[in-house]
Amino acid sequence: MYVIGTAGHVDHGKSVLVRALTGIDPDRLPEERERGMTIDLGFAWLKLPGGHEVSIVDVPGHERFIKNMLAGVGGIDLALLVIAADEGVMPQTREHLAILDLLHVKNGVIAITKKDLVDSDWLEMVAADVSDVVKGTALEDAPVVACSGVTREGLDELVQTLERELAQTPPRRDIGRPRLPIDRVFTVAGFGTVVTGTLIDGSLRLGQEVEITPGGLRSRVRGLQTHGQKVETALPGSRTAVNLSGVSPHELARGQVVALPGAVRPTIAVDARVRALSSLPRPIRHNARVSFHSGAAEVWGRLRLLDRDELRPGDEAWAQIRLDAPAALLKGDLFVIRDANETLGGGAVLDINVRRHRRHDPATLRTLAALERGSPKDTLLALIGSRQPLDVKSLLKLSEWSEDESRQALAGLLDSGDVVAPGGDPENGVLFTREGFDALGEKARQAVASYYRDHPLRRAMPKEELRSRLKLDPRTFGQAAKAWLDTGLLEEVGAGLALPGRRVEPSARQQAQIDAFLRALSASPYAPPTDSRLDDELLAYLEDQGLVVTVNGIAFHSAAYEEMVARIVGRLTEQGRIALAEVRDMFGTSRKYAQALLEHLDERRITQRVGDERVLREGRTKGQ
Repeated sequence: MYVIGTAGHVDHGKSVLVRALTGIDPDRLPEERERGMTIDLGFAWLKLPGGHEVSIVDVPGHERFIKNMLAGVGGIDLALLVIAADEGVMPQTREHLAILDLLHVKNGVIAITKKDLVDSDWLEMVAADVSDVVKGTALEDAPVVACSGVTREGLDELVQTLERELAQTPPRRDIGRPRLPIDRVFTVAGFGTVVTGTLIDGSLRLGQEVEITPGGLRSRVRGLQTHGQKVETALPGSRTAVNLSGVSPHELARGQVVALPGAVRPTIAVDARVRALSSLPRPIRHNARVSFHSGAAEVWGRLRLLDRDELRPGDEAWAQIRLDAPAALLKGDLFVIRDANETLGGGAVLDINVRRHRRHDPATLRTLAALERGSPKDTLLALIGSRQPLDVKSLLKLSEWSEDESRQALAGLLDSGDVVAPGGDPENGVLFTREGFDALGEKARQAVASYYRDHPLRRAMPKEELRSRLKLDPRTFGQAAKAWLDTGLLEEVGAGLALPGRRVEPSARQQAQIDAFLRALSASPYAPPTDSRLDDELLAYLEDQGLVVTVNGIAFHSAAYEEMVARIVGRLTEQGRIALAEVRDMFGTSRKYAQALLEHLDERRITQRVGDERVLREGRTKGQ
């Protein structure tokens, strides 16, 4: 399915030509018919001699309605540039031509209309002028046909030319991710809410669940029409009317997108490659306010130039556009930017939902260059690099390629080692670039080394503290830590991670303190003194060495602790229950120590409290 879009100056005969070609009046609004001027988008369809039907979008030519023109021209496959023979090239002819160029509309036919109003010499002069104007644009080699929508002279030749050019036009891609940018919303009696647009990137089926975004409204496809005919499936590239259930027309607006649930996330910031029109009278300044047009959407925002302070006419730049309101966009979408009065330029979306970048940052500019190169591998590598860690599901949504193409590219990147799945399972894990994961490993190593400087007597950094320092979620940290242990970057010590070969040794003064402390614990093993505590670092060292166990703030010699636990578990195994007073009497200690020990065993899930007594937790036996 193909879509032809008209373009050209106001009153150059676009609507008359469409009506003559199709028999359908594209001017649907009463005020359009009264004024004889297209204000909003009009739609029709044409059956070509070969039997194929094509859609036609008729756009307004008046400069006041350029935003309506932009809403319609974004989804076309071939441009029908209309120039009236009696007036020739006019201001909106040039602006529409520039917009077609910015939106990469490479296929077109130029129709010189109102042929019946001029003589052959004048017509020849207009044709020469047209040839000069299109030179250097995407329509430079477009065929030119002189015709009249009133006398119908030249219409057969025009239709044949359109068919010939469309035969050379690549079909719309189908990547299984349908999107319908909404350009009209209305109600049909007995059916309810209907939206129309040009379907791209995939097919829509009757009964399919869809999401309208921005807005997050859920609906179901109640009906589909193409060219006035009901269909079970609408194909990419077709003008499509979708009857939506469960939503009101008041909830919808031009610029929203109908897509599969979760397939398109709204964004308020995009990275892009922007080109300024060569016809601009002045440069575009950094931080300029611009009107952003993509698909059927129009949103105001601010243009941040990332590699320069101004964008001169005809030049290109890396930029970030921060929007005032969310827009439903994907990588690869084309756009046009305007100010209040004129078209400034346009480009392609390279990335969505992006963070604010530092300007003139070499790493950022390298990433954008990789995204612009556009091969599947370059795209995926850049997307992972800018967001790592990233899971496969999120990566596939961000990619402009089909799922099969993206998965094939990802497999190649994993095989080459350019991308790393530290957990060993890409589908259920996270992805890093090799460079990014190496940098994260070095950051982890430095974090542990820094921990040693603050805690010189500790063998390992607690895992949770390292995870927090690295700002990783538990799943990502677990997978990364496993990879670091497997490669020997770090080693596991108890509940912590250490640098390989880490050894600690207290000073002579510290060793004397330790010896005295251990003697004091051994002298009163079941009621250790609490008034001769070591400093926290020495106590942590003793715990690391397995010489001391701290129980709710009380330090026990490890031998005494193991004995006490074994005896309590043994008693419970024999008699089933034990009270605090019985524990106190078993060890000739005080209530304070007995209570601290029992609460500690509850925390370790060795025992559990039942009333005023303890019992073994299910599954515990003597010696455990």
